Amino acid sequence: MKDQGVIQKKVCMLGGSSVGKTSLVKRFVTGQFSENYHTTIGVKIDQKSQCVDDIELLLVLWDVYGEDDFQKVRASYLQGSAGYLLVVDGTRKETLAVARQLHTLAAQSMGPVPYALLINKHDLSESWQVDSEMYEDLASNACLALPSSAKTGEGVELAFAELASQMLKV
Repeated sequence: MKDQGVIQKKVCMLGGSSVGKTSLVKRFVTGQFSENYHTTIGVKIDQKSQCVDDIELLLVLWDVYGEDDFQKVRASYLQGSAGYLLVVDGTRKETLAVARQLHTLAAQSMGPVPYALLINKHDLSESWQVDSEMYEDLASNACLALPSSAKTGEGVELAFAELASQMLKV
């Protein structure tokens, strides 16, 4: 490992309410999944070290509450972020509209930072309402766009690893 110390990067988890942001973070940080759902109030912050090209990176994960009809994500939560994961619930197509709004807010607040698009809950693919044509606009500038499942772990490590790699290039 290079002798340059640890580089710290803030990453925001963005998406509508109940899309699985907290579960994705928990899967990534602890390798676990829980069926018990608790709504995030405000921001929950976790950390995980990641080694990318012999560089030690500390990801500071801001799990921002889900945007819905009752609460809007504050731009101040996004400031200082080096990247973000934009999460859509594949079983609820209405979460795409929320993702588009949050993507616009993120671009205005953070500028041109890398992001990954996760279409979550792939373990429930038989109930999906979302297909790839529906999110082409969001996927076109993402460093990665893929189905994921916090429950099975599908796509989770890959998404964080690719985002970490892209954040180091900026």
